[in-house]
Amino acid sequence: MSVYFPAARWLLISMHIAGIIGLLHPFTRPLFLALVPFNLVVTAGLLFMFHRDYRLSFVLFCLLAFAAGFAVEVAGVHTGLIFGSYSYGSTLGIRQWEVPLLIGLNWLVLIYCTGNITERMIPVSLARPFVGAALMVLLDLFIEPVAVRYGFWEWHSAQIPLRNYVGWYLTSLLLLTLFQALPFRKENQLAPWVYAMQLVFFCGSALLWKWNFF
Repeated sequence: MSVYFPAARWLLISMHIAGIIGLLHPFTRPLFLALVPFNLVVTAGLLFMFHRDYRLSFVLFCLLAFAAGFAVEVAGVHTGLIFGSYSYGSTLGIRQWEVPLLIGLNWLVLIYCTGNITERMIPVSLARPFVGAALMVLLDLFIEPVAVRYGFWEWHSAQIPLRNYVGWYLTSLLLLTLFQALPFRKENQLAPWVYAMQLVFFCGSALLWKWNFF
């Protein structure tokens, strides 16, 4: 698979840079909003193409991370107790119980990526879930303003509640502990690039919007 890595990396970069530009401009924004679910599915497909160990424990992790990520969002939307009071728009595609199905995939992808990054960076295994959860919250700090602007979801309060970030941290900590505990190979050379491109997309979009680029 390493022979395909440069092509996959450049495809990933191109998709996210095109997304930044396409969403910023009012003329192209409707098209690129419609492509958001496609972008997420393609990103996930590229990511897992470079996973090297499809044993049962890895499949179990994927199923549990997807299901838990989706379930916590369903509970969050309907109770407001986990992340605060919010609701999803139509941008992320088909919804079940008022939550887009792709949200489960998004949790899986981000947990997998941060788990892989901490596997490389953090020598003490017990510390990895805590560092990974911090990386998740760092990403969400940039996700929130862009997601609200483009109708991914909306908050029912004037400000994003602190509870949202606490909920993100605790949910991520739980899922990253699962990632760490299950026995499968955790190396994936594309994972850091997926996380980096998420940061570039949301941070870049927020900065260009703030600077009135379009």
